[in-house]
Formats: sequence, C-alpha cells, structure tokens
Amino acid sequence: MFDNLSERLGGILDRLTGRGALTEKDVDAAMREVRRALLEADVALEVVRGFTEKVREQAVGATVVKSVTPGQMVVKIVHDELVATLGSDGQTIDLNTVPPVPIMMVGLQGSGKTTTTAKLARRMTQRDKRKVLMASLDVYRPAAMEQLAVLGRDLDIATLPIVPGQQPTQIAKRAMDAGKLGGYDVVLLDTAGRTTLDEEMMAEAAAIKATANPHEVLLVADALTGQDAVNLARSFDQRVGLTGIVLTRVDGDGRGGAALSMRAVTGKPIKLIGTGEKTDALEDFYPSRIAGRILGMGDVVSLVEKAAASIDAEKAARTAERMRKGQFDLNDMREQLSQMANMGGISGLMGMMPGIAKMKNQIAAAGLDDKILKRQIAIIDSMTREERRHPDLLKASRKKRIAAGSGQSVEHVNKLLKMHRNMADVMKAMGSGKRGPLAGIAQAMGFGGGAMPSPEQMKAMAEKVKSGGGLPTDLPNLPKDLPPGLRSGLPNLPGLTGISNKPTLPGLLPGLGKKK
Repeated sequence: MFDNLSERLGGILDRLTGRGALTEKDVDAAMREVRRALLEADVALEVVRGFTEKVREQAVGATVVKSVTPGQMVVKIVHDELVATLGSDGQTIDLNTVPPVPIMMVGLQGSGKTTTTAKLARRMTQRDKRKVLMASLDVYRPAAMEQLAVLGRDLDIATLPIVPGQQPTQIAKRAMDAGKLGGYDVVLLDTAGRTTLDEEMMAEAAAIKATANPHEVLLVADALTGQDAVNLARSFDQRVGLTGIVLTRVDGDGRGGAALSMRAVTGKPIKLIGTGEKTDALEDFYPSRIAGRILGMGDVVSLVEKAAASIDAEKAARTAERMRKGQFDLNDMREQLSQMANMGGISGLMGMMPGIAKMKNQIAAAGLDDKILKRQIAIIDSMTREERRHPDLLKASRKKRIAAGSGQSVEHVNKLLKMHRNMADVMKAMGSGKRGPLAGIAQAMGFGGGAMPSPEQMKAMAEKVKSGGGLPTDLPNLPKDLPPGLRSGLPNLPGLTGISNKPTLPGLLPGLGKKK
C-alpha cells in the first residue's frame, strides 16, 4: 500500500543523505517535496501541514546542521515524526473487563466489516483462546446475516441464530443475553453500513451502542478511502465514539494516506490491519514498523515473528536433522517453499527486508513473484514419491512427464532441479561443519540448534538495522564470520550467498532466473 509514498520519500531523503552538510535552503526544498509526496498519497492537507512544519522545525536546528551526517539525522527526524503521526505505541484490542466483552464494528458499506469480524473472531479463538460469539446486525444488505453465518461455520465459531423481523437494537440485546447465558468471552457485533455517511446510519449506530454498551468500538475503514478518510473517521468519532480503527485492503494499491490521516485527526489508534482476503490475514498495527517500511528500512521484527508463527517447530527440527546428515531431498524443498508461501510469499518477505524497496526494479526484471512458488510446488507435486526422494532418477523422459503433469516446460523442471542441487550443497556444507555463507542466517533463525532470539533481541536487531549499524552481535548462535554484506546492515543481500557484492537478485535466489 505504501509503495508509491515509500519510493517518493526514499528518493527525497537519499538526496539529502548524499550531502556532507545541509543548509536551511536544502531542508526547505526537501520539505516542499515531502509535502507534495504526502498530498499525492492522499494524506489530508491539515495533517501534511502539521507534519512538514514539525520536521522542518527540528531539521533546521543546530544539532542537525553541525552533525557529521546531517542527512541521516533528517531521515531519523522524518522517521520519528511518521511514528508520532501513526501513533507512538501500537495498541491492541482491550479485553480486560467482565465477560462477555462486547465489540462493535462500524463503517461504510463495502469496507469489509463482515469479513473483518470473522478474521477478528478467528484470531481471538485461535491465538487468544477466547470463546467468541458473532452476531450480524445488518438487516438491510441482502444475505449479510447469511454471510456471517457461513463464515462462522467455516471457522467453527458460533454465530447468533437469525430471527427474521428483528431490529438491530433488538438483535444487539439478544446477542448480549446469549453471550452471558452461553459463557462467551467476547461478543462481536457486525453493524450495518451505508454507501455514504447519513444521519439514519449514525442514529442507528448510536442506539446500538446505548443498548450493548460496547467495550470497544472499531471503525473498519478501507485503505483506498483517500481524502474522505478524515470526514469518515471524524463523523463516526463524534456521533458514536471510537476506541480504535481497523484498516482493510492494506495489501492493495492504495496510497496510504488514510492511515496517516485518520490517526492524526481523531487521535484514535489504528489497532489492526487487514492484509489479504483470507481469514488469517489480520495483523497488529505497529507504527514504528510501518514507518520503517515506508522509509525502506524494512521490518525485521515482523519478519522474525512471521517465521516463528508459520514454521512448525517439529517439522523444522526434523528438517534440521536431515540437513545435518546431508539428506535434503525434494520433499524437504517443497516444505520450504510452502512455508515461504505461508509467510506471505516472495513479495511479502522481501517487503520486510531492509533496502529491498530500492531494488524494486531489479526484482521486477528478475521475474521474482509469488507465481514462481506455486509453479515449483506444482512441479514437485507431479513427481512420484521415489523421484522426490531420489532426484537423480529424473532423466529426459521423466522430466517430460513431470512437465506435462504440472503444466510447465522441461526448462522449468531443470531450473527447479538446479535450485535443489544448489540448496542441497549449502545444506551439506552446513551439516558437515564447513560454514557456508547461509549458516549464520540458519543459526540466527534457530535452525542450527540453540535458542531463537528473544523479543528484546528482535527489537534491538530492528533498531540497529534502522540506524544502519547491521545486526547486533549478541544474538544467540550468531557467528562472528558472517559475510560483510550481512554484518554491515543487510541491504547488500547477495553478500549472503557469496556470489557477488553487487545487489543482483538472481544471485540471491539461484535457480529461479527470469520468467519465460
């Protein structure tokens, strides 16, 4: 979502950091460009004015002008101000009250309230181990109640039975009574929306709030809303009273202005972001991490957390043992590819890595997209069990059969096998005690035996990467012989493979090559 804003701000700030000293004139010129970039990203004018004034005020101070690297200091000021605009501390849903905890979802029609309600219910059920009841109060949109009921059945989460003819306030009261009688921890109230703001919707939302007395009132807003985001958030806050915001379609091509505008205008925290259509695509909103992504600093902490959540510990242990014995076959490779897809695919992972934003054109030229993972998994799925265990069996006739079965060409099959051989060689080197260049990463992620980095160490890692200092040296199992590209701050990614010190993507992921 923030790609365009990230690209514009990155170019402006790169020009500043390339200078030995900054004058007030330089800062003024940069702030004019920052102002233009924010307005193009649909950030509200009042928010843009406040943002640029605060940054300029700090940037022209004596500390910056006399600094050894004033340009980098300006980058830090812009980063800190972005964090302050988005909300200094990330806040989550508050469940600290007597159950059942009523949570009311409000917003315009089409913003994704019903889907977000199901996502939130799944998250609370699976992650927080809460007993959740979902209730649809939308008596206007055709099949709105049935939609929530179907989502509830799919997720095995209880939904309030539909009683035709009841009004929203009556449904809200019945939902709260059912929550108390059924011993539920949380009751999610999915209210009706309209295509535009109107008095009838606001009056109904206020009546529902008076009936259910919700502990949280969450505004579900589409990240594509643009300039109108300010009016939307302000209206709901004044009439209903918000406790937080949920931004949906963050994975889309919106310009990111809604996130900056809503938080600044209402003072209400953005608590969650929807990152996809699936019911598991809901994440906590961390202002510092989002600011890091906007400025191309990456998000190492989220990357590590995603890995910890997606990787099956038992499977990882078995794979690590096989790696140590040099037994990395195509079944193991398929497992690695699947885990990569579950963690957000190539684009999702690379978006969190520092410096990748500046390599966007190279990534596009290399043809690295999520279709590659699906294609490679399809090729492996077209093999027999014996062929997966023993890739050496794959001669010309078998390759033709596999290519036909997976809908790919023999060339794609050969590329996959070459990639497997490269990976197997690295795993073998790691297992035999010869420290391959990827061994440090494997150990840092916990695959080489020993402890995973602690949350404090993850945070330190992210902070150090942001400041350009590379990875901290005190992580468990992080060896002292890491490649220069990794030790000095990660953006020089191909330094990991030892193939080249220049940032060329094909060197980073050997065997993937260009799309045909």
